[in-house]
Amino acid sequence: MTEQSRARFRTEARAEHPDPVLLCLLAAAEHTRAPDPGDPDDLQGPPSVDALLAACSAALERHAGAVRLAVAERAPAGPEETAALLAAVLGGRERFHGRQSDYRRLESSLLPDVLRRRRGLPIMLALVWSAVARRAGLTVHGIALPGHFIVAVGGPAGGDDFVLADPFHGGRLLDLDDVARLVRAGGHEFTPELLTPAQPLDVVLRVLGNIRAWAADRPEHARTQLWATELALLLPRHPAQLRLERAELLVRTGDFLGGAQEMDEYAGILDAFDPDSAAKVRQEARAARHRLN
Repeated sequence: MTEQSRARFRTEARAEHPDPVLLCLLAAAEHTRAPDPGDPDDLQGPPSVDALLAACSAALERHAGAVRLAVAERAPAGPEETAALLAAVLGGRERFHGRQSDYRRLESSLLPDVLRRRRGLPIMLALVWSAVARRAGLTVHGIALPGHFIVAVGGPAGGDDFVLADPFHGGRLLDLDDVARLVRAGGHEFTPELLTPAQPLDVVLRVLGNIRAWAADRPEHARTQLWATELALLLPRHPAQLRLERAELLVRTGDFLGGAQEMDEYAGILDAFDPDSAAKVRQEARAARHRLN
């Protein structure tokens, strides 16, 4: 991603109504992949950011067109019929779904690849559902359950005029008992507040968190973790500890001085409320500088 694209990411993240689709597309532009020699249209490598945005916007609009056509034919009478229609179009004909193996693939968190493969993590498939629905004039909210992302069709969520669906499983309808089981499987207790629609920037932060977690389990992908961390730091709200994560990644990727400086600055923040941790971070900074010798 160029500095101009990162500036665009920062500006969009601070907009009055940030667009999570645009932010996820700009984030995906950070990932450079080798061209596919088996694809004659892909011999020039990854597209420009503008070309990537245009292609993904066109794909979402095509899916929205299919949904609009289905709405015109079936005239769904309420949220349950609308959810069934979306499941038939997006989960059925368009084959958007997920499998456990998708958790092991970085592409499952990159929106252009999710649109191309029709496969992804629950949060990415929920984002596709909400983006397509919005373009088709329907209301779909993402619901950030602990450990699993679903959608509310209709709304606003929290009233009686919505139903819950699971895009990861092709749009399977869920009742509250199903949702409670999903939440308990992640080690949490279900409360009605969990059905509050996810905010756009919280969605983006969670997507970047998934990318960071994927890369953290694979040390050879430290640079992927670094760009995901740096983008998360551009969001107006983010965990302060991301600064330390970035510092450690800078050291891991060879920028010893840059990482040490970041550690010292983070230690300065810790001084006021956790001096012991601040001292440990400063020790890490000294060790990073010693690696230059």
